[in-house]
Amino acid sequence: MAPSITRQKNHARSGRRPVRAAWIACALAVATAPTARAADDTLKPRHAPAQAWSFNGALGQFDLASVQRGYAVFAGVCASCHGLAQVHFSDLTGMGLKAEDVLALAAAWQVPDGPNAQGQLQRRNGRPDDALASPYWGPAAAKAANGGVVPPDLSRIVTVYPGGADRIYALLTGYAPGTPQTGHDFANPYAIGHSTAMPPPLHDGAVHYADGTQPTVQQQARDVTTFLAWVSAPHQDMRRRVGVGAALYLCFLALLFVILKRRIWSDVRK
Repeated sequence: MAPSITRQKNHARSGRRPVRAAWIACALAVATAPTARAADDTLKPRHAPAQAWSFNGALGQFDLASVQRGYAVFAGVCASCHGLAQVHFSDLTGMGLKAEDVLALAAAWQVPDGPNAQGQLQRRNGRPDDALASPYWGPAAAKAANGGVVPPDLSRIVTVYPGGADRIYALLTGYAPGTPQTGHDFANPYAIGHSTAMPPPLHDGAVHYADGTQPTVQQQARDVTTFLAWVSAPHQDMRRRVGVGAALYLCFLALLFVILKRRIWSDVRK
């Protein structure tokens, strides 16, 4: 009888152990949740201040002078790592350039042209129907040149990047002077985790503006952000003009219908 009672007691104790372990796990989870949440909050990108962009709003339009300056920043700085695979040189006529200007711009670029007779990869001068592709032959070459990170294509970056133009501008101007580097990352409060593999890309006087505008870091960031916004939505101005025209036309029709209704029913009411 005694051994049976002992076995029952041991069985009851062993049954309590999983319950006690579950309660301990729940208590630890509740206790550590605020700490984990606080740590997660510290890694969130800082909210980017709102900027006054000419292309914002229902009636906004792109400042084509800023778009052209932004292209100069992209070509002189960004194109060393990033591409615009969905943009062709012929599309640049939309930012106010003439066909001969686009032809000259394309010829100044070296684009991939596949292997030659010896099997070596080669490049050639660009043509208007070429895309502004990545400067690397492939993802492996991009990783090798950038510490294991493939620089993203910027064709639609303003549309898909959380925060849009405001955050891109904040990211480009958010590097503090003497930005510390940890491994391959650079401190930036507007990046995920407050660090990015991209070193500070912009410096005062890094590019030359043909219109005489001073190429400060802030000006370059504003111009290249405007250019990337235009690249992401090159037909935005046209759509808005069509939309305004359609709205005015509908208003005219509504007014015409009201006048006709009153003319038609005026005799009946009398």
